[in-house]
Amino acid sequence: MSLKGKIALVTGANRGIGRAIAEKLAAQGAQVAGTATQLSGAKDISTNLIRSGGKGYVLELTNPNSIQNLLVKIRIELGDIDILINNAGITCNSLIIHMKESEWQRVITTNLSSIFRLSQAVMRSMIKKKFGRIINIGSIIGETGQVGQTCYAATKAGISGFTKSLAQEVASRGITVNVVAPGFIETDMTARLKEEKRSKILQKIPVGRFGSTQDIANAVAFLVSEDAAYITGETLHINGGMYMS
Repeated sequence: MSLKGKIALVTGANRGIGRAIAEKLAAQGAQVAGTATQLSGAKDISTNLIRSGGKGYVLELTNPNSIQNLLVKIRIELGDIDILINNAGITCNSLIIHMKESEWQRVITTNLSSIFRLSQAVMRSMIKKKFGRIINIGSIIGETGQVGQTCYAATKAGISGFTKSLAQEVASRGITVNVVAPGFIETDMTARLKEEKRSKILQKIPVGRFGSTQDIANAVAFLVSEDAAYITGETLHINGGMYMS
């Protein structure tokens, strides 16, 4: 599946799932613009993608001006975006009785409002080309919920509804919009789990292991390819059978 000639934007591409996605799309021939919140992260992305002509950029997802400035830079340096991967996000571990309004708003703005802003920003060029792929990274938590994760779960559930609605709006224009919802994946975050917690989680996963970032990247690469042109408005759950809808 070749993505030669396509320009892809992957948010949160300096580590974990985002990095694996950026590398996979680059390996398929796409020119990848990856974002990080810090300049050091953006430099790491540029170094990682140098052979494929990709580049790292600094992006503050909660700042609309930062998003607009990023799109202008990418358009000048690489071209109009064909593939948008909304991967970057944050969480807030807090019971709702203790949660601050500012914590709630930060997670909502970072995880959900940014997807609206980025999707809207690339829409005109995708419509003009009559081609586009938007993949929003959800989570198993958006389906099952989890104690202390009301704000995070709300954003991931919201992503599903957003995706279904946008998919209907733009399907006739050659643009597909889908969700990839990971379960528990081996990342820096899950590496910090205590062994007892890991064991309890593994007992709930039929395949008996945590997923890899490559598992997610492979799914994303398929959904942005021509082979998946008839798939839109869907959520692809990748969790080893932990949640079956």
